[in-house]
Amino acid sequence: MADIAKILTRGVCAAVAAAGLWSCSAVKHVPENQYLLDDVNITVNDSTGTIHSSELVNYLRQSPNHKILGFLKLQLATYNLSGSDTSKWYNRWVRRLGQAPVIYSPELTATSSRQLQMALVNKGFMDATVSVDTIADTAAKKMLVTYNLTAGAPRFISSITYEIPDTAIERLVLADSILFTLKPGDLFDRNSLDAERSLISGRLRNQGYYSFSKEYITFFADTAENSKEVELTMSVRPPKNQAASGQTLSAIHPTYRVRSVYFITDASSKNTPQDTVSFDNINIIYGKDRYIKPKILEEKCFIQPGDIYRADATDRTYESLAQLGILRSINIEMKPAGHADGQEWLDAYILLTRNKKQGVTFELEGTNSEGDLGFGIGLTYTHRNLGKRSELFNAKFRMNYESLSGNLSGLINDRYTEYASEIGITFPKFQFPFLSRNFKQRVKAVTELAVSFNYQERPEYTRIIAGAAWKYKWTARNNRERRTFDLVDINYVYLPESTIDFINQIAPTNPLLRYSYEDHFIMRSGYTYYRTNRRIASATDRFATAQPTVYTFRVAGEIAGNALYALSHITKQHRNDGVYKLFGIQYSQYAKAEIDYSVARNLADRHTLAFRAGFGIGVPYGNSRVLPFEKRFYAGGANGVRGWGVRTLGPGSYDARNNVTDFINQCGDISLILSAEYRMKLFWVFEGAIFADAGNIWTIHNYENQPGGLFHFNTFWKQIAASYGAGLRLDFTYFLLRFDLGMKAHNPAMNQERWPIIHPRWSRDATFHFSVGYPF
Repeated sequence: MADIAKILTRGVCAAVAAAGLWSCSAVKHVPENQYLLDDVNITVNDSTGTIHSSELVNYLRQSPNHKILGFLKLQLATYNLSGSDTSKWYNRWVRRLGQAPVIYSPELTATSSRQLQMALVNKGFMDATVSVDTIADTAAKKMLVTYNLTAGAPRFISSITYEIPDTAIERLVLADSILFTLKPGDLFDRNSLDAERSLISGRLRNQGYYSFSKEYITFFADTAENSKEVELTMSVRPPKNQAASGQTLSAIHPTYRVRSVYFITDASSKNTPQDTVSFDNINIIYGKDRYIKPKILEEKCFIQPGDIYRADATDRTYESLAQLGILRSINIEMKPAGHADGQEWLDAYILLTRNKKQGVTFELEGTNSEGDLGFGIGLTYTHRNLGKRSELFNAKFRMNYESLSGNLSGLINDRYTEYASEIGITFPKFQFPFLSRNFKQRVKAVTELAVSFNYQERPEYTRIIAGAAWKYKWTARNNRERRTFDLVDINYVYLPESTIDFINQIAPTNPLLRYSYEDHFIMRSGYTYYRTNRRIASATDRFATAQPTVYTFRVAGEIAGNALYALSHITKQHRNDGVYKLFGIQYSQYAKAEIDYSVARNLADRHTLAFRAGFGIGVPYGNSRVLPFEKRFYAGGANGVRGWGVRTLGPGSYDARNNVTDFINQCGDISLILSAEYRMKLFWVFEGAIFADAGNIWTIHNYENQPGGLFHFNTFWKQIAASYGAGLRLDFTYFLLRFDLGMKAHNPAMNQERWPIIHPRWSRDATFHFSVGYPF
């Protein structure tokens, strides 16, 4: 692995060096009498300190070629490796990998100047001025452009009055005035005015005003001569048709109610509808296949005939229908249905397109472990519309086999064999006995039930792992918020056969290792909350529309064994070896919590600075002295402190070099991880990164087999490991391949080099990681 890392590092360095040497000149492809736009600077003179040059970069109509590390124009250098003859495939290919030189344009520079001035005016700096300095290096054919912005004194809002002739709208608007974001004393920022218009129009559209938009709201600004104060008036104009007919400003905006709701289940087909069914308050127009029952559609519909129009009812209907796996696409159209009984009416048309009902996937892989050949087979069957209720059924089966060579005396098997299966069903609603339909509809969760079975044959033992789960999941329409509630999750591990005295031989005194192979039972409940502001962008605009800041937040907690412990205590069950057992098997009792936060700040020119902080703790109690091995934390690896391999760091100052069961001992009850990473686009699909990580794991109790692993408040900070490194990533839009090379900086392990960053040694301190996706 170290050899691979060396080759990769040398290859990257060689590529960068070659690009610099063979590009010959940054202006190789710059025409005569023209200039390469070498650099652009923005200087701001602003006494208020509210304007930052980094926020104004997007207003530039011409920017220099992309730089990495602040100085190296690698994409331009790659482009310059091409020749001038574009009829040759090599030149065309190299140019596609790189970036053509940006030629200085006086016209675009003037446009950029006007855009920058307009940006300041929109922020309330009405007297802002922009000057442009250009420095041309004729010999080098390069141009430096500097935009000098003088903001001047800003305008402030001194008062806000409202002119709303429509008294019904006036009552609604002023009733929500406490929620207004625009207040006296704020800067006269036109972006804030537009945001306020959108906010008010959105609230009105939830009160029946279907045809109302923010264009009906106008702000008038009144300023006195030589004054920086602005008296603001918000006016609501009458409907377009009434204004055009000359009616007075007292003409009202109409409110709308829903007359009828129609589901068209085969919207993508050009065939004539085959059947129409009325169910409760909805009408369903079926095509050839009545693939979904009316009751399911009615339960997922929040648009009800007779109700006043509400935009959020449409959004809730979108979210609920999206839970139905049988649907591929959903589109809701509201169409005016005329005037009757003094009321404007709407018809709702919900257009559905069906997904594939069933699917089968097959996987096959080969393995070679030190000359022992093996293979794996996986089969998954999916039915997305069980019982025509859009209940998702999944059945998974996997088999792995590997023959063993060498001396097998004393062992019970001559192979590695594993059979794994899982059967699950997802209900597109909240399922629980004795709950009302209205409650289930309000909850908006899907219910998952699953059972699993895993049979393993190893040379030393045969093990069976069985599980069952009942959980609820909530997902927002934009997938930015997810919640999972594990009502009950059961896991049972059973060893029916093993070599003579197997457990005593491998773990005579190690409770962690013994627990991993002894029969045990876990019954847990848990909750997970995830939130992000990340939006999904297409491949063509992901840089142009990059969000300034993207964050993700995750918190999770679980408890196990409490119900069983209470039952054992109430029934006065006899303790065996100091613990309660269920059917002769000890069950685990513990509490565990985790929190993780990451944020990425997108800088100018496709550079990103990302940070992550994570903490976790698990506490065994009652019926357990040790957390189950699979519930303990580990450190190192591609998503941890990258100077160490997975499960090779900690706990605390524990030194694992002389222990043959290191992976068992290198786990803990407390976890801390801190990371910072600077990411940059290189060229084509290549990205580069520089990172630093810190963290470790610790134990709650002082375990004999983990010396130095116990957490102490006054010393834990000395045991925080640190590493640094660089990475190369290949971004293929839908997935990202990651190659990271980490180096140890501070090693807390006893009897090892404490500060490898001072005395680095490649074979000891370097770790190479290959993974998919960003580390955080």
